[in-house]
Amino acid sequence: MQLVTITTDFGTSDHYVAVLKGNILSKKQDLQIIDVSHDIDAHDIVQAAFHVSNTFRTFPKGTIHVVAVYNYYDPNFEFIAFEKDGYYFIGPNNGIFSLVFDDINPSSVHKVDYDNEKDYKIQQIISHAVACFAHGLGMTEMGPVVDRFSTKIGIQPVVTSDQIRATIIHIDHFENVVVNLKEEEFERIRAGRKFSIYYQQNDPVTRINRSYHEAHIGDVLCCFNAAGYLEIAINMGRAASLLGLRKNETIQINFYE
Repeated sequence: MQLVTITTDFGTSDHYVAVLKGNILSKKQDLQIIDVSHDIDAHDIVQAAFHVSNTFRTFPKGTIHVVAVYNYYDPNFEFIAFEKDGYYFIGPNNGIFSLVFDDINPSSVHKVDYDNEKDYKIQQIISHAVACFAHGLGMTEMGPVVDRFSTKIGIQPVVTSDQIRATIIHIDHFENVVVNLKEEEFERIRAGRKFSIYYQQNDPVTRINRSYHEAHIGDVLCCFNAAGYLEIAINMGRAASLLGLRKNETIQINFYE
């Protein structure tokens, strides 16, 4: 059965997700639709890219990944479709996919064609693209190659020889705080030195735990999560609320001998 994943900023309190799924299934009923998240903050393509990057490879090759975040980014918005690493992707041409991949060939990206004279909805455009992929039609059936593939530069840590200033990019359901710093880069800059991780005006964290349970209940800890990102957490607690941390705030790490 063809798998289709959906990542949106539609939320779950309205009917928008159901309308999208209904449109997709009306074009082809024998699909299995998997929700990645519909709680992406409105228009936040960085957060959407974080979710897509960390999930799409866990699915079988041939899965269709739909992203519908910040859809009305321009008066003449367009949706695009492409194949990458054995997976299919559909979403707005607003830079989201350049944050997931840094090596997309623009000549492989096609516009999802639709009739501008008709009152087409986002859901209709997406469902048309899903149906094209699901029926095994070629990319030329989807539409022409895009005139311009939109790219964005993601938020990167600021690195010096003895300091990293990183950014909170996500706060999960448990209020664990995810920072845009991967373990490989941390260890490369650290080079075996001691360190202090500062967040707000709180006392710094000076060790990395392998799991939450290495800290006492209620204690603050830092670890690298399953996706390899630095995470600030409280064992059995809600770090974001209790520590006053918010998305887009800065975390500072100092290194010393």
